[in-house]
Amino acid sequence: MELQKLPWAGIRVTAGATSVVIDPLYHFPERYGQSHEPLFPLNEYGPADAVLITHEHTDHFDPQAIIDAYGADIPVYLPQESVLLAENSGLNRVIGASVGDAFQIGALSAAATYSVDGVGDVQIAWALSDGEHRLLHCGDTLWHGYWWKIAAAHGPFDAVCLPVNGAVLERPDRQPPSGMPITLLPEQAAAAARVLGTKRLVPIHHTAIHHPPVYLQTPDWQNRLRAAVGDTMDIAFLNTKETITL
Repeated sequence: MELQKLPWAGIRVTAGATSVVIDPLYHFPERYGQSHEPLFPLNEYGPADAVLITHEHTDHFDPQAIIDAYGADIPVYLPQESVLLAENSGLNRVIGASVGDAFQIGALSAAATYSVDGVGDVQIAWALSDGEHRLLHCGDTLWHGYWWKIAAAHGPFDAVCLPVNGAVLERPDRQPPSGMPITLLPEQAAAAARVLGTKRLVPIHHTAIHHPPVYLQTPDWQNRLRAAVGDTMDIAFLNTKETITL
């Protein structure tokens, strides 16, 4: 199994002749200004047999980029509650998923599991396996108590992709603002990775968006993550388009 880093929270996973992308992004949300890392049309990463989406926020679900790169008929798996939105976005093969649902996509099995959104929207994580290696992608979750259930149902993992930017977000429809992080802090990501029993932590959901006062990324996340992880596991700090083999 190969893992390729895409910008922001996206990854591309390949097993044999099968490739899927999770939360790919090309059209940057205007409310966050300019991206702090380069974005590329999705076809520059290679083909995909399916798209997996953790939730419908515009920095994770980019239907026009999906259609432009893969066509409107590519299967798109996303939370059941977001099916109508996806269908209205021009996608023709939309499959709703709830926690516990599993799908076979070529050489990969994909299971929807727990993830908790920081502003109360529906979100799922995706656990992938090729029969030999196991990978978990957690969208932009915050801390929750489901880590042990995820590990028991889908682990042990060769790699987990966890948000690390401890973002503080101000949204007009979530007032008054809490001032609390809506994604994992670096220290929380390290703790979650230990509970999940992974061999490798792949940081996602960082760098591209930092747009005060609307969206603030926690400072010095790389060094804080290194300190929190110590020598308990490997950390794969990947730039966009970089690939690792699990």
